[in-house]
Amino acid sequence: MSGPLQPPPHTGHTTPAPALARRGLWAIFGATFFELVGYFMLMPLLLLRLKGDGVSTSLAGLFAAVGWVGVFLITPFASAVTQRLGRRPTLWLSAAVPVVSTTGFLLTDALPVWFACEFIAGAASGLRWVLAEAVVAEFAPPQQRGRLVGLFETMVGTTFVVGPALLALVGPTSPAALWLVMGFLVLGLLGSLGIPRLPAAADAHEARVGLHGVWHALRAHPLIMTVGFVGGFFESGLTSILPLYGLALGMGATAAALLVSASGLGSALMMLPAGLAADRLAQQPRFGGAHGARVVILHACALVTLAATVLIPFVAGAPWLAAAVAFVWGGAGGSLYTLAMIDIGSREQGITLVNSTAVLVLSYTLGGTLAPALGAAMLDWAPVVGFPTLLLAVAGPGWWLLRHEQRALRAARGDGR
Repeated sequence: MSGPLQPPPHTGHTTPAPALARRGLWAIFGATFFELVGYFMLMPLLLLRLKGDGVSTSLAGLFAAVGWVGVFLITPFASAVTQRLGRRPTLWLSAAVPVVSTTGFLLTDALPVWFACEFIAGAASGLRWVLAEAVVAEFAPPQQRGRLVGLFETMVGTTFVVGPALLALVGPTSPAALWLVMGFLVLGLLGSLGIPRLPAAADAHEARVGLHGVWHALRAHPLIMTVGFVGGFFESGLTSILPLYGLALGMGATAAALLVSASGLGSALMMLPAGLAADRLAQQPRFGGAHGARVVILHACALVTLAATVLIPFVAGAPWLAAAVAFVWGGAGGSLYTLAMIDIGSREQGITLVNSTAVLVLSYTLGGTLAPALGAAMLDWAPVVGFPTLLLAVAGPGWWLLRHEQRALRAARGDGR
């Protein structure tokens, strides 16, 4: 089995004309922004309305989980759907389904229907997540791929803030709130319909898809999927329990909650610079090309993550350090995911790229799911020893594997430094 980060072979795949690629990128950026703003308005809105109707907290939590179940279940099969329908029709489908499901929320208050609609909306969002990222990475000009992927990831991150902020502005009890959600989703659909005809994927018929394709991608890219897991663990997963961490340090409730903002700020500010650095360093021969440059930056991000984690024992005596550590975790974690997406986008195209993106998303989501579950348990059982040990057990191997890869690349090009 070849190394997971080896330079891409010459596949002979055709790329879209520059004008077509620019138009497609603009449409995908805009459509995805509107759809995700609507979706991230929808979830808290529905949860608040369920609680207002007297639904138990446990049932409301189950409702929230249903959307993520939809994401998990559709992601491994995103490449199979894309292979059958084509990339542009699949993007249309991922935009049309949330409009239909939101219509269900408008027409009825029946809880079983709401559960079904939320599951369908989550699945559509998962399909959009995978396919939009794959298309952006493929259609971006090679010399600008880092910048455009970093910009796309930053844009996606802003929707997590813009959606709930708009809901707070309108008011979750306002009758107009759900209609505003529908408006954003319709704009996402119209933007998707504006996506130009995309060139047929060269591997549309022979690419491995479904569960078989997932296993193939895992075997082909074990390191890059490990990077995605570490990124999800530190960016998405730890963010959700940072308030608990702050309280364990003796911080007040407000200060503990602000740790989430510190992590989100780090993620928002660092993903684009990471992509820009990948483009810039790729032009410097001493890194051995774009591939070597990405490995260098990935290794640096992993090292920063590890260094911030090593500071945890000192944070207990100086809680003000907690915000800095949270900022680094969010920024480095988001950069790891961004660079992983740039890497697979530089080596693959078509359905194969969609499949590898799906596995990267699964790896990221797995990290984001395990971090709060395991981290909260450690904060409860062994906050002084267990919590730092858990984080080091994730950050350490990620850093070591990337260090090993960087040394292997240096040895391959005869650079003993």
